[in-house]
Amino acid sequence: MRSGAPTSANMTAGSSTKTSVYAALFGNILVAITKIGAAAWTGSSAMTSEAVHSIVDTTNEILLLYGYRRASRPPDEAHPLGYGRELYFWSFIVALLIFALGAGVSLYQGIMHVAAPEPIEDPTVSFVVLGLSFLFEGGSWLVAVRRFSADARRFGYYQAFVRSKDPPAFMVLLEDSAALVGIVIAAAATAAAVWLAQPVWDGVGSILIGLLLTIASIGLARESKSLLIGEPADPELARAILDIASHSPGVLRANGLLTVQLSPAEVVAALSVEFADDKRADDIEQCVVSIETEIRKRHPSVAALFIKPQTNARFHAVRARRFG
Repeated sequence: MRSGAPTSANMTAGSSTKTSVYAALFGNILVAITKIGAAAWTGSSAMTSEAVHSIVDTTNEILLLYGYRRASRPPDEAHPLGYGRELYFWSFIVALLIFALGAGVSLYQGIMHVAAPEPIEDPTVSFVVLGLSFLFEGGSWLVAVRRFSADARRFGYYQAFVRSKDPPAFMVLLEDSAALVGIVIAAAATAAAVWLAQPVWDGVGSILIGLLLTIASIGLARESKSLLIGEPADPELARAILDIASHSPGVLRANGLLTVQLSPAEVVAALSVEFADDKRADDIEQCVVSIETEIRKRHPSVAALFIKPQTNARFHAVRARRFG
């Protein structure tokens, strides 16, 4: 028995995330312009890698905002549960771009400059640009940290990253963190190349930036793929739904729940409930309406709710056959 229908994406929960994406986009545009000019002026391999990194990051923010727009479309006959997962698709594309363009170009540049080192022209320009870039990226990073800090304080940064259902939130933070580390690597490599009179360090810096982006892209792709395939909702939400159902009139027990995250603000839930034996079909229908009304009132993120009348023994038999 199905109760309710999917709703359009609730973007209120993601408004702060979109703010961090816009902040990152603005910062990356400024950084990319300054790095491109510095790379062309100095011929530095590390600076070229950083310029490519910033161009890729700028493209990524545009794709994430595009993903938000596509995911906010209401359900239709072709997609009755809506388009929320499209945000997860574009997040996965972003992770691939970081690897294919950011990491790939950086590694190529580094290897070429290690094989044939060239001195950096006017390194002072590189240091000034890297300093400005650090300030721009730092501002964007602070916005992303504020967005992520609530979950990080509660679970720790790694667990918050794994548990998050909102890829842009952790993507922007990880991108900006990688950008700040990359700037430090580029500055150190430039300093070593100039002060030690060994241009090979410029290429080494580019390779290190490429490896950094490779690690970041693998982590982002892994989490985005998991969400795209289908992750369950937060365990706390599942427990709350089961608690509401088990305390509803006419319900003997709430057997179990299956949830799937559709988007950062939308969840589909399938609930198995055993009703009292004396309940008629119309009584059960009223019980279902009551359960759905209470769940939607307390948890508006539940976009679609499916309630199946089922004995506890039958539920566990089906579950054992399905999951082993």
